[in-house]
Amino acid sequence: MTGDDPYGLHALATRTQAALAMGGEQRIARQHAKGRLTARERIAALVDADSFDELGLLARSDMPEARDRTPADGKICGYGAIAGRPVAVSADDVTVLAGAGGRVGVSKQMALMDYACRKGLPLVHLGDAGGARVPDIMGSDGMMSMVYRIDHAPRDRRVPLLTLILGECFGGPTWTASVSDIVIQAKGTAMCVGGPSILEIATGEQATAEALGGPALHAHTTGLVDLFANDDAHALQLARHCLSYFPSSAAALPPRLPATHPTDQPVPALLETVPSDPRQPYDMHRLLELIVDTGSLLELKPSYDGSLITALARLDGQVVGILANNPKVTAGAMGPGACEKATSFICLCDSFHIPLLFLHDTPGFFVGKRAEERQMPLKIMNFIEALHQSSVPRISLIVRKSYGMAHCNMSGGNMGSDVVLAWPGADISFMAPAVAVNVAHGRRLSALPEEQGHAMRRQMIDDMARANAPWPAAEQNLIDRVIDPRMTRSELARALARAGGSDGEAGRSKRRLANWPRMA
Repeated sequence: MTGDDPYGLHALATRTQAALAMGGEQRIARQHAKGRLTARERIAALVDADSFDELGLLARSDMPEARDRTPADGKICGYGAIAGRPVAVSADDVTVLAGAGGRVGVSKQMALMDYACRKGLPLVHLGDAGGARVPDIMGSDGMMSMVYRIDHAPRDRRVPLLTLILGECFGGPTWTASVSDIVIQAKGTAMCVGGPSILEIATGEQATAEALGGPALHAHTTGLVDLFANDDAHALQLARHCLSYFPSSAAALPPRLPATHPTDQPVPALLETVPSDPRQPYDMHRLLELIVDTGSLLELKPSYDGSLITALARLDGQVVGILANNPKVTAGAMGPGACEKATSFICLCDSFHIPLLFLHDTPGFFVGKRAEERQMPLKIMNFIEALHQSSVPRISLIVRKSYGMAHCNMSGGNMGSDVVLAWPGADISFMAPAVAVNVAHGRRLSALPEEQGHAMRRQMIDDMARANAPWPAAEQNLIDRVIDPRMTRSELARALARAGGSDGEAGRSKRRLANWPRMA
């Protein structure tokens, strides 16, 4: 302190002003020219007005040559509120040395994450950065001081973790996204291990950041991103919306809201949504929208193997996780991507006490050389093992077809569902009747005179089709209830309420899947 500033107030104001200026007006203008917000503007848009409480504002790099160029050491960390609920927020400041991580800034971010986990606060990271700063991480002391800290508490999904990809993200923010519960990526951004310049130096390969980790790659090929946004503002709005489905921590149950409309009234439009011809496709999204509370359906990974829909929603105000076959895509036959998506989603919901709702309309699994190359048997059994380990309530509804091993994966008979429901037109068996007849009797039928063989084939198919109806299974108590399709919303809401018990606590998970790796 000096005589002119005995209480250090001027020094505090000067240092605070310098930190809030981030990388300076020129770099801020460059960020705005890209149509992107700065890290501080993003935080202001994410959290409730005037709720952000920043810690580590005056941090700087511990490298002498970088000290004066690293306000907040490029990582903005603190606490705020979203819809009145406390959250922890970290953001990469791309105006400070491209947002790359230095020792002080990274340790600040890790301390925030540890504290939030201990106190039960959801975490949101706003990614826009290269990897570690080369001067900080080079050398034996640099590498060993900045190496990934395995001595931190394991991820184990104690609190929801969301990562937003809002710029060119290499290294650090990519690692955070890869262990996050929800990943949101904005248009024109990238998420990958290393950027184009590193790739070219290391391997000679030339590729754009978009080709290495753009939204199209993650939407259709990797499945690593859950939701896609048009820009920063859209991504931040999606993050706020996503959090509304999760409890603040695994110690609590998901938040419940008032239902948007009654559950005890029939929904006649359901009969019109599913064609009576079992060969005719339809969009399962329309059926789901008629069942769940209005406007509550939030599909995750919508473009990654669309044969299976995975979505968060509300039913009678209660948060549910939905896995639904979509006959509009490969007739609802699930491939390796659908299995990966299902396994990841079951782990997510089970970790945060979100009950699961399965809607069957599948002819089985998608088979072929490409599927086998992608470890189809392993993917199928990982899906089954996740079901086996899950402990949240599971409700299974057979809408139309439910064939083969896929019937088991969709939590069908003998899979431990709290209740198994079926529509009257449900078709349940190992395979389609026509295929089964060809497999079992094709050679014998082909040896008969054409007219006789055709009549016998038709009779066999009709007999098998009758056996596939829900009535034989219902008579053996393998189906708990065959329901009027128009009362689907009512039946599902009643089953969910019963599965949660009188106070909802019976719906609490044992969290055996909390440590299952994401997208394993």
